[in-house]
Amino acid sequence: MKAKVKHGEEHTMSAARGRPSLTEQRRLQTRLEIAEAAAALFADRGYEATTVEDIASAAGISLRTFYRYSPTKEDALTPLFASSVGHLVDVLAAHPVDEPLSAAIEASFGTATAERRLEDAARARRLVRVLGTVPVLKTRWLAAGREMHERLAPALASRAAAPVDSLEVRLMTTAVLDAFTVTMEYWAWQDEPEDLVDLMRRALAFLRLDELQAKPAPSADN
Repeated sequence: MKAKVKHGEEHTMSAARGRPSLTEQRRLQTRLEIAEAAAALFADRGYEATTVEDIASAAGISLRTFYRYSPTKEDALTPLFASSVGHLVDVLAAHPVDEPLSAAIEASFGTATAERRLEDAARARRLVRVLGTVPVLKTRWLAAGREMHERLAPALASRAAAPVDSLEVRLMTTAVLDAFTVTMEYWAWQDEPEDLVDLMRRALAFLRLDELQAKPAPSADN
């Protein structure tokens, strides 16, 4: 016989397991749906031509609901940035720690989520160009970098067998995020775009991430 869960215990139990509650999951999903609707509109119409009303309508929500989740139009995309890194973290966690890092990162492009987001390559490239040329969106993109860094670092630390706050892990995390950013921007502005996975493979090979091995800092006695 299952014990009844009292009101208010759902969040506590989920937090204890390290997972968001069902209510929080629904909120996260709504934020992501708003972000994806905004991304599609920004790519198709441009940032200035897209209104908050357009985004709310595309997401199937009211204006009041939109502002509950996003205070401004430029903030609408932020959950998409976090989701992309969260997706990479999940993929890294699902792959053996002794597998080359480049192979695990490359695998993140082959998941259903990644394939869905990149299915319309032309739209994805337009969105990246908008992100890089609209100042308020670029600011949000850069501001999201700190959160993305904090989410990715623990996944890389476990692979490097080093403390999450070590210099090596911090540098590796920055290198991975910069590889994504620079590669996406390069891909977006190519007249005849190459395959994105091939470009990412080239970027990771150039950085030689698979050869990096974080080592603990020497003790004061040495």
